[in-house]
Amino acid sequence: MRILLAGGAGFIGSHIADQLLARGDEVVVLDNFATGRHANVRHLIKDKNFTLINHDITSPFPNHHSLTEKFDSVLDYASPASPNDFTTMPLEILAVGSTGTRNLLDRAHADGARFFLTSTSEVYGDPLVHPQPETYWGNVSPIGPRSCYDEAKRFSEALTMSYHRVHGVDVRIVRIFNTYGERMRPSDGRVVNTFIEQALQGKPLTLHGDGLQTRSFCHVSDEVRGLMALHDSDYNLPVNIGNPNGITMRELAELVIELTHSSSSIISVPLPPEREGDPHQRQPDISLARNVLGWEPTVSLREGIQRMIQYFVTVEGIS
Repeated sequence: MRILLAGGAGFIGSHIADQLLARGDEVVVLDNFATGRHANVRHLIKDKNFTLINHDITSPFPNHHSLTEKFDSVLDYASPASPNDFTTMPLEILAVGSTGTRNLLDRAHADGARFFLTSTSEVYGDPLVHPQPETYWGNVSPIGPRSCYDEAKRFSEALTMSYHRVHGVDVRIVRIFNTYGERMRPSDGRVVNTFIEQALQGKPLTLHGDGLQTRSFCHVSDEVRGLMALHDSDYNLPVNIGNPNGITMRELAELVIELTHSSSSIISVPLPPEREGDPHQRQPDISLARNVLGWEPTVSLREGIQRMIQYFVTVEGIS
């Protein structure tokens, strides 16, 4: 297949590029490197089936020879996705979830290609239903600090389904829950990499409030298996892909200290204003993924964090 992969130099997108190339697909990546990193795809540059184009998908497609032929599939992995980004790039996030996604949908429609949207568990907001099934419509603030991301993804889902209904575009929508692993930016504000970086440097691990908030963390290798399974399926409606096993933030901090052999303490700090609206609990119901895709995660949190610690030490040079 010829694949157009927007955001392919990002954390998850670069792992998807690896998998697509490994199975023999031709991959053309569009990335403006707002949050993606050249280091994530440097090992792919010499692959004859890989092309990297520096481009912002909110702008018209550039005149590039790799974009002249039709694509079989268009994958939308392009959006800043960390809490820090919500405060520094809110307008860019809203643009990529609206104009950017529409530009990609227009290309998929023109090429008769499949369209794959990476949405997020953030569409559920601070959920009143636990765990969250795909049928839950969410509890989302349209004006809070997180709204730029939450509402951009909700809009992009609506846009994707409208192209499916009006133009007959063959679509896939995944709602990604908390994912962690190799190639995450160390200081992007997400909790697993923040705790690991703090522990490796002997700094206190900072809990917001009492640390009893829960999250469910899926290692990127498991996440990518689920994403690939959904892409290759014939299911058109949203599917949760994430780990259904929850853990409190205090338990996560204790586990990171144990696995890094750190002498760091754990301290509680007030929730900063930009984190207002952080969900108190987040856990996917993956019944649909199990039944439709035959997928569920296999990497334990302990094993995944050990892999990530090794990556941060050996590749990122954090100690």
